[in-house]
Order: sequence, then C-alpha cells, then structure tokens
Amino acid sequence: MTGQRKAPRAPLMLLLLTIAAAALPTLLSGCAAVVVAGATYSAAVVYDRRSADVVLDDEVIEVQARNAYLGNPDLHKHSQLRATSYAHTVLITGQAESPQIADRFARVVAQLPKVKQVYNEAEVGPKLSLSQISQDALITSRAKLAIQSVNIPGFDTLRVKVITENGVVYLMGLVTPEEGDAAAEKVRRVPGVKRVVKIFEYIEPQRPTDPA
Repeated sequence: MTGQRKAPRAPLMLLLLTIAAAALPTLLSGCAAVVVAGATYSAAVVYDRRSADVVLDDEVIEVQARNAYLGNPDLHKHSQLRATSYAHTVLITGQAESPQIADRFARVVAQLPKVKQVYNEAEVGPKLSLSQISQDALITSRAKLAIQSVNIPGFDTLRVKVITENGVVYLMGLVTPEEGDAAAEKVRRVPGVKRVVKIFEYIEPQRPTDPA
C-alpha cells in the first residue's frame, strides 16, 4: 500500500524537535549525530544498509504515526497500537477492539509521506497485561542475542530489527534470503516465541570480486 498524498517536508529543525518531544530512543539508535547548526546531520551507517536519509525518514514516520494515533481519541481509547518503520515499510502491531479500528489506523499511516507499504498485524482483543509486555521485552532481548549466533560472512546483527507482540516476533531489515532464513530459524528456538513473522526486504548477496 502506498501513500498518495503529497505534503511539503517540514524543516529539519522542526522534525528534530518533534522527535525529541515524542521521547523516542536516541535518534537513529545511537548511530547518528545530528547537527542543528546549518540544518545538517551526519550518520554512521557502517552497520546499516539503509542510507542516513532513510534512517531519518523512518524515525520521522514513527513520530508522525504516533502523533496521528494519539491525536485521534477514537483510535487510542479503543486500541493499543504502534507503528514501526524500516526502509519506509511500516509494521503495525498491538491490539484493537475491532478490525475496523486497526484498519483505520493503517490507512492513516499509509497516507504519511515516504511510506511505501504497510503491514497491519494488529490483533483483535484486549490490551496486553504488564506481565505480557515484560515477557515480550524479554523475548526481544533473547531473540537479538540468538541472532548474534548467525554465522554468515558479512552478516551483522544490527541489520535485523526485532519487534515482539504477545509472543509473536516480527523481523524487519534489509537482508539476503539466506540471512533472513538463518535469523528466523535462530529466533524460533527462543523460549516463549509463539511464531516468527518475516517482514524483510530482500537484497541480492554480494559476490566476491574476481582478482584482477
């Protein structure tokens, strides 16, 4: 699903202030340094296959989605949803009282600038308990640790984003088919995991350069 509405991009200063106000984790997962003076920024993307611009786009998409969600009482009063963006692809997880509520949020997200595709994986049911939320956090930590044991030349664990919701683990990232399958297989063995859903964007593996 691709957003059709076009909107001018806000100044970088405004976007950065919006991100800070939303109390998100450190911008670009600690891999970027933002320089407000001169409205420029730089990012260390050695371990990320996304460009610095796309990493920033994903952060902005998540902030805009969160603001749209919290700004609509009919949505957040009857659901517990969140949007995770990776390479302009957005995953919606959480719980909603009805499919219509989840679909409504998915349509809103799909219309945000830069969003190219939306996966609506929201469940119909009550909000998660604090104990389940804690269990999901533990599963996420264990899944990330398990992925570190993937033994593929050139593979980096930081290229896989892990989201856990009610025991279901979603994997996002720019990976080769071999990397994606290996990561998913490791996560399936983690205690407490009910199911693994791959939402990868696949790339071609790099072939060794023939010596001159």
